[in-house]
Amino acid sequence: MIFPLEQLVKFTGEDQNIYEITCAASHRAYQLSKLEDPVIAQNDGKVVSTAAQQLFTQQIKYIREEK
Repeated sequence: MIFPLEQLVKFTGEDQNIYEITCAASHRAYQLSKLEDPVIAQNDGKVVSTAAQQLFTQQIKYIREEK
């Protein structure tokens, strides 16, 4: 998965670990596809791009669970 460098640099999430951001975006993409969210159709069916955009614009947030 490739994230736009400009958005990645500006991202101010809890942890800027690229692995965590990638996992969060992948998990959100899975959620969007299972829910058949209409926002996917607005983004030409690009599920991962939609999830990454939601993450970078902080429409959604993620938390890291300690195990």
